[in-house]
Amino acid sequence: MTALLVLLLAQDVRIERDVDYLGPDRKEKLDLYLPSGDPPERSFPAVVIIHGGGWTGGDKAAAREENIGTTLARAGYVCASVNYELAQKAPDRGAVLAQVWPRNLHDCKTAVRFLRANAAKYRIDAERIGAIGGSAGGHLAAMVAMTAPGDGLDPKGPWGDLSCRVQAVVPMYGPHDLSGLGQDADLLRRASPVTYATKDDPPALILHGTKDETVPVAQSEKLAEALKKAGVEHELVVVEGAPHSFHLEPKGHDLRPKVVAFFDRHLKRR
Repeated sequence: MTALLVLLLAQDVRIERDVDYLGPDRKEKLDLYLPSGDPPERSFPAVVIIHGGGWTGGDKAAAREENIGTTLARAGYVCASVNYELAQKAPDRGAVLAQVWPRNLHDCKTAVRFLRANAAKYRIDAERIGAIGGSAGGHLAAMVAMTAPGDGLDPKGPWGDLSCRVQAVVPMYGPHDLSGLGQDADLLRRASPVTYATKDDPPALILHGTKDETVPVAQSEKLAEALKKAGVEHELVVVEGAPHSFHLEPKGHDLRPKVVAFFDRHLKRR
């Protein structure tokens, strides 16, 4: 094997597919993206990746999630791309969400706990964990970041003694104010990230495209406004010409440096 080939292999990302994180009775698994090389002094920070799909579809191994997972693993992050409980299609988004709420959120929070519970095994800095997701995954990532134990949305188990909190979040083109999406106004309020904005929320990098015909850019603007009122560090990046469901390299743009720099600033120890 040539020295060049060894170097290329050393820079590659190792992926562990279909890791059990919810228990033996659950079909939903996660994929781990593991950086090569030696960990930093306090181990690697980690990021949970949450797929989109309108709360009814999507997959942890879709192209967007692989793009995010490989990008961040090559930048020195352990990533967990998760599948979570999905709903059946229904006439309106409120009816869809009602089928699985808050169990889908519980699954995403359990993924954060999984990383902390397995910190030694995967060389993770358990105090430095982030979340990222697109569309419905952006909504769930924001909920993971913005809800605290007192909000009553943390799962009882597994690993109920470990925190579900994250230290940075990148919600991508997600719905964040669900009012008007169905008839159950109380459910939609409780499932809206904007409901939970408080000064102790982690920093957020919010991404949305100007050509999004599925989730209006106003949804990300509402999240940014709620965080601003709460005094939370945040940035809203509106990507010119980007449609719904873009990954970190939408046509004509490369968001990888922006996203990596954001997580580096908030999750890597100096």
